[in-house]
Amino acid sequence: MKTIVNTNSAPAAIGPYSQAIKANGFLFGSGQIPVDPSTGNVCSGIEASTRQVLENIKAILQSEGLRFDSVVKTTVFLRSMDDFRIVNSIYGEYFIEGAPARSCVQAVKLPKDVLIEIEFIAIA
Repeated sequence: MKTIVNTNSAPAAIGPYSQAIKANGFLFGSGQIPVDPSTGNVCSGIEASTRQVLENIKAILQSEGLRFDSVVKTTVFLRSMDDFRIVNSIYGEYFIEGAPARSCVQAVKLPKDVLIEIEFIAIA
């Protein structure tokens, strides 16, 4: 059985997908981009963008009573690998203990021309 997860504390889906799906003891989070859910504005700069993406993920996790330590896998998409060091530093502020498995890839273009997108899988 699967359950659609949706919270107003994270940006609404901009296409035919859900913010997250809960199934078989896991929470599968769609890629989050740096959109402020209260304004709909896209953040600029890699630091602000990374923080907003992680805050959006936090909101989805919290809507299910979860925290960052529940996350077991992330995939980070960057427009430029030159931003990796900055992203890694900010990412480490959110994933303090038991960091999840992670992949990081450079993508030529991301939705809304953002600099970063992160998807996740958590134990629910």
